Amino acid sequence: MRDLTATEARVLAVLVEKQHTVPDTYPLSLNALTQGCNQKTARDPVMALSDAEVLAALIELRDLSLVFEVSGARVTRFEHNLKRVYGVPGQAEALLTVLLLRGPQTAAELRLNTERLHRFVDISSVEGFLDELAEREPPLAVKLPKAPGAREARWAALLSGPVTVDASAPPAASDELSALRAEVETLTAQVARLMAAQGWTE
Repeated sequence: MRDLTATEARVLAVLVEKQHTVPDTYPLSLNALTQGCNQKTARDPVMALSDAEVLAALIELRDLSLVFEVSGARVTRFEHNLKRVYGVPGQAEALLTVLLLRGPQTAAELRLNTERLHRFVDISSVEGFLDELAEREPPLAVKLPKAPGAREARWAALLSGPVTVDASAPPAASDELSALRAEVETLTAQVARLMAAQGWTE
């Protein structure tokens, strides 16, 4: 399996995410997939991909057996095959997906950010699956050196190749603040879904 491009990784991760968060619209149309790739929330980095760029990535992913086309009533839809191709369980699939969507994160951040894909019992279970991904050959995840001022090390996915870390970069926000922000994002999304289900508008 070759390294994925940034666009291919984003497309694949969005397909996995939307399978769990909006199952009624999965498999996804090209338009829905492009919108998911260009979301402003829960994405790092934020991208501005065109339909043509997403379609080109889908063709490459299809050739790698990571994506399948599904003929719909009106439009072609797409579904992922990440778990089978990489041979990982659902828990590891959730971790890889969130790492691809949001970039390097601590185990605590991952536990919060994967809640809609898989609910981990505790941080140690997250670390257990991360260790398994790191010990594979070739590895699918890596534990990064601690940044200056950080209390916890972050993890990164390796589906797009080795990760370069700028050791001189200023320390990011504290782990606790990052985890709180992630929790607020999750709660905001849950409230929005509940309001939509009840037919409420802001």
